[in-house]
Amino acid sequence: MIEYILTHYRWIFVCLFLLPASFLFDTWMYCRNWLIFKLSSAPKQHLNKVKHVQKQIRDWNDNGRKTKMCTARPGWQTMSFRQPVYKKSFTKIDVNLVDILNVDEKKKIVTVEPMVTMGQLTATLNHMGWTIPVLPEIDDLTVGGLVMGTGIESSSHIYGLFQHICVAYEVVLCDGSVIKCSPDNEPDLFYSIPWSYGTLGILVSVDIMMIPAKQFCKLNYKPVRGLENIAKEFEEASKNKNDNEFVECLLYSKNEAVLMTGNQTNSIEEDKVNIIGKWYKPWFFKHAETALNKNKQFTEYIPLRDYYHRHTRSIFWEIQEIVPFANNILFRYLLGWLMPPKVSLMKITQTETTKKLYENHHIIQDMLVPIIDLKESIEVFHKEVEFYPIWLCPFNLPSLPGMVHPKGNIEELFVDIGVYGVPKVKTFHPVETTRRIEKFVSDKSGFQMLYADTYTTREEFRKMFDHTLYDKLRTKFQCQQAFPEVYDKVSKEART
Repeated sequence: MIEYILTHYRWIFVCLFLLPASFLFDTWMYCRNWLIFKLSSAPKQHLNKVKHVQKQIRDWNDNGRKTKMCTARPGWQTMSFRQPVYKKSFTKIDVNLVDILNVDEKKKIVTVEPMVTMGQLTATLNHMGWTIPVLPEIDDLTVGGLVMGTGIESSSHIYGLFQHICVAYEVVLCDGSVIKCSPDNEPDLFYSIPWSYGTLGILVSVDIMMIPAKQFCKLNYKPVRGLENIAKEFEEASKNKNDNEFVECLLYSKNEAVLMTGNQTNSIEEDKVNIIGKWYKPWFFKHAETALNKNKQFTEYIPLRDYYHRHTRSIFWEIQEIVPFANNILFRYLLGWLMPPKVSLMKITQTETTKKLYENHHIIQDMLVPIIDLKESIEVFHKEVEFYPIWLCPFNLPSLPGMVHPKGNIEELFVDIGVYGVPKVKTFHPVETTRRIEKFVSDKSGFQMLYADTYTTREEFRKMFDHTLYDKLRTKFQCQQAFPEVYDKVSKEART
């Protein structure tokens, strides 16, 4: 009976159990993190936690390195909708690293442990008048996931990916030693950590750049029609770094989009303030769509923290597949304050039937391609999945060492194409469709975000990502016995 409800009436379980559980967990974590930060106890605790990681790795060495290592964080706790199985056979290293360690306002650096979330960072820094240059919008995304994987935000056309605002990583290597790498100290390791998915060492802290934060984001919504025009205006807005601090585009059909550009500000027009983070407000992607429906450009002033987390309550638009009526005004007023349910809790309560339905009839992918190929890319996604909205987020890709850099090592403007939902085409097949998209992206010298299913072969994967420096570091730090390769952690075979 319970399994039947979990599968066929999932919204009942989500509303009655997961929403309250998510709210209570978030409340407890907020209070706990606030208290530890105020008491300044995190730095002292950090030293002990790092020693604990070191001891576990040294014990693993002393016991004969019988299996490879991974963190003990369960797969269901990650933001990815997939659960890796490799953790069942690996030696699990406990890493309870969840605190903000230090905010250095002189050096403009915030030092954090890898399980610190974006929600934690904005709650702490914004009140102090600071923020980080690239702050990915979902509350529960962690620093470690954004470093070891990748992260992006509407300011990335200026600053690059999340890794490009990080200035140092503290890592425990497979011999139990600790190293703090930066562009000036062990630069090869520093540039190889991003996209490595914990296969070079255990990340224990990160130094991140800070910039001053203003109170509001002045956001302009502009309806744009015609694919050629959408690609042109999006590229122009993305290149205009002087006038646009934030650039984002939501594609509602192949030929209809809303282009959003914004800047931080302390000066506002009171009648244009919109506190979009309030529980009773419409989902952000629905609110943005009004620019298309009214065929009218308009400007609003949104509290900065609300802007940063604008896609959190609806998990972009994924929540409409789980609770279809959650954007109804009555639901928002009565239960909107509990939204969203935590992805981790939704994963752990999935039935086998739900998992299969999800895998066979759902796509969640972020593909990174040169912005000059945006028009062709949209045509490919329309042909292969025909799902909307599609998220477009531009980012600058500098010529730096590592697994991801522009072809020819010349700085280039890219775009993240995010597709999350149930494809409308009848020919959709999770493997064949994704493989065709992967090939197109690879042929364009683009990249696939690795939190989602990857169906590439090992050879195709190594063609997409530059392993030159990564392979060198794997040999230098004797990682072959200690950690799997990236491919072995992110490929579909390893994740199911």
